[in-house]
Amino acid sequence: MNLHQFRFVQEAARRNLNLTETAKALHTSQPGISKAILELEGELGIDIFARHGKRLKRITEPGLQVLAAIETIMREVGNLKRIGEEFSQQDAGTLSIATTHTQARYVLPGPVAALRRRHPKVAISLHQGTPEQVARMLIDETAEVGLATESLCDFEALVTLPCYDWQHVIVMPAGHPLAAEPRLSLEQLAREPLISYHPSFTGRTRIDSAFAARGLKPNVVLEAIDSDVIKTYVRLGLGVGIVAEMAIQDDPACAPGGDLVTRPAGALFGNNVARLAFKRGAYLRSFVFGFAELLSPKLTRTAIERALSGTPDTAASP
Repeated sequence: MNLHQFRFVQEAARRNLNLTETAKALHTSQPGISKAILELEGELGIDIFARHGKRLKRITEPGLQVLAAIETIMREVGNLKRIGEEFSQQDAGTLSIATTHTQARYVLPGPVAALRRRHPKVAISLHQGTPEQVARMLIDETAEVGLATESLCDFEALVTLPCYDWQHVIVMPAGHPLAAEPRLSLEQLAREPLISYHPSFTGRTRIDSAFAARGLKPNVVLEAIDSDVIKTYVRLGLGVGIVAEMAIQDDPACAPGGDLVTRPAGALFGNNVARLAFKRGAYLRSFVFGFAELLSPKLTRTAIERALSGTPDTAASP
């Protein structure tokens, strides 16, 4: 048996047993993948997959245990590579970060720039997606570090730590009737056309839950994943915006005298927690720990190592 066979079995499971897609992902031929899987099954003396003709239909019960073992083997192979890179390349390599658009646009530029100044031999590979896609990229080892607000805690294969707290902000044109109100209520917002995030992004679930708890149905007329897009449509008069506070902190348009007026909405929707995530059991290179501490001083190497070992660290709690 060999690593190629393990990789083929692992990728076939990830691709819903579609060998055509598996071959494309691994840049090889479908017959070659089928042959390698059959050879591994022959060597193990079991069927990893149940078949209908030449098509894979499902993973067998022993196949599930084989996949779990392969997952461990491939994770440790990845760890071996990272150990080799750390000690042979002297703080060089690539840090792959998976995150959402809001984090990439408003939170990461400062820490990424600081990391590059500290470690000029380290390149950054930035992957953007939904929180669920961020989690999947970590599990599939496309990325080494993940940062998002939703979903990451839902995956047993990941270790997550609180990074920072944030709240939503109401955004409206300076001439809007609500701009004269020092405080806004959910009832007032429910009467307005609203522009906010797609349900899977940037704390939207808290917004929906807050309205539902009061028996209110918000009139969301436009959803987006980009805070700048939301602010653009607010300027056009399509509605009142609800965005993350990070999106307005350095925006001159939201400063006093700008064309947009903002109101804090933490009292309405509660606080959100952005979380940093790693794949459970992963070996982290020294500059990864350095990057985490640039995101938040409480994300020390000790705190992260305790979390990875399964020991809670109260200093890292929100």
